Amino acid sequence: MRKVLIEKDSYYDSVFLMLISREVKKIPGVRDAVVSMGTEANRELLKKVGFLTREAEQAAPNDLIIAVEGDNDEAVSNALQSARELLISKKSEAKAEEEYRPVSLDTAFKMLPDSNLVIISVPGIHAAREAKIALENDRHVMLFSDNVSLEDEIELKKLAVSRGLLMMGPDCGTAIINGKPLCFANVVRRGNIGVAAASGTGLQEVTCSIDRQGGGISQAIGTGGRDLMESSVGGMMMLLGIEALKNDPATGVIVVISKPPAEDTAKNVISKLNETGKPCVIHFTGMKSREQSGNLRFAGNLEAAASMAAALSSGREYRPSTFTLPALEIEQLVKHETAGMSRPQRYLRGLFTGGTLADEALILFEWEIGSSCGVYSNIHTIPERILKDPDISKAHTIVDMGDDLFTAGRPHPMIDPSLREKRILKEMHDPEVALFLLDIVLGYGSHVDPAGAIIESLKEAKKQAKNRGGYLSIVASITGTRGDFQNMEEQKKTLESIGCVVMPSNYQASMLALEIIGKAA
Repeated sequence: MRKVLIEKDSYYDSVFLMLISREVKKIPGVRDAVVSMGTEANRELLKKVGFLTREAEQAAPNDLIIAVEGDNDEAVSNALQSARELLISKKSEAKAEEEYRPVSLDTAFKMLPDSNLVIISVPGIHAAREAKIALENDRHVMLFSDNVSLEDEIELKKLAVSRGLLMMGPDCGTAIINGKPLCFANVVRRGNIGVAAASGTGLQEVTCSIDRQGGGISQAIGTGGRDLMESSVGGMMMLLGIEALKNDPATGVIVVISKPPAEDTAKNVISKLNETGKPCVIHFTGMKSREQSGNLRFAGNLEAAASMAAALSSGREYRPSTFTLPALEIEQLVKHETAGMSRPQRYLRGLFTGGTLADEALILFEWEIGSSCGVYSNIHTIPERILKDPDISKAHTIVDMGDDLFTAGRPHPMIDPSLREKRILKEMHDPEVALFLLDIVLGYGSHVDPAGAIIESLKEAKKQAKNRGGYLSIVASITGTRGDFQNMEEQKKTLESIGCVVMPSNYQASMLALEIIGKAA
């Protein structure tokens, strides 16, 4: 039983509506629910899940859509009524708790004349205009919005460079400026390590690893993924960020992280780092470790970059290693995880919420087993290894569930884990699956209980494998710190309560998964 209601000219914030959707889905008898605005992207999402009625198809971006599927008419009616009540009550609570919010940047500048940074999160078609206003008013910008054209990005960054301002983004999800975490970031201690990174979860993984190893962060600057990858952008913000870290007296060590940059851009970044005179660590995803060159050190993975930086910061010697656990313990883990597997079980399914973490795992698997059996993904750079349908896995598959293919019209899976939960429940029916590889990302912006949100689906997946006479191995890493509000230790305990193996980093989790898959095969 399905029903869709349209409320004309009833605008609500998208994250606010995501919370309402999640609450409605919990109502007994409800199979699925979508509460969203009638944007083109949201209408496309409704079409995919079968909710796009004629009325919904004609909805305008400012029209509210409430769509519910339930076991019967009573369940659907109750859900629709509950959705209305939740909308009214939550909006009333928000109004009671929040101070007046300005409706334009001009008003905001008048209210906060001493502000020097603007965070922008609006639909991509409007984002460039707002960013330009902020830059012209001499404010640094963190542009969270995606779907900003390459031409607009180049224009904005040229303007920012001409004024000596940071223009972080577009699609910049993480930064830590003067100790203040912005958007998706974690609670890390202050210190003398400055980070400039193209990506969000890559920056989170490195800063959290530095924190766990006793180091601290002076600044963490995000640039957006295209800054280094697109030669036409030329790393404008990365170069400006390096200059800022060079001149920052609180920064003693510099770390640069990026997906593989354009060749000329890479040369310019390396040259700029060399000019700083400060100890620098470089990690370009997919680049293997190299020998030290002057003040430059090259790391082969995210954890190694963090370890090198922490060692430099404290004056310790860096000692490379694959695992922090003793070799005998790793051997015993592999033996335990493969002992109960059935003969058909041989494939990995990596289901990631963090794009850079998915990239790192994909590259590690390609290096080790790609030439022999192939690894497939929605983000693969080899055309024949790209999944024809991102919703259908093939052989060894690693999926970035935060990719635009999945998030159009939906909250990011770090905010709403339901998309990954559904994928887990789908993958569990494949008798050839031997292992799930997962990331759990904590911090500001992320779900309040990311492990708890998927634990029942993981438990069911293990049960299904056992019923078939096999055993499903689940290996996970947690990107976070003890200071994050989700409680890192409780997240670990939740996963371990059903037999998941939790490793200290995405790199170590991926390498353990490789060991297990190798043994299973």
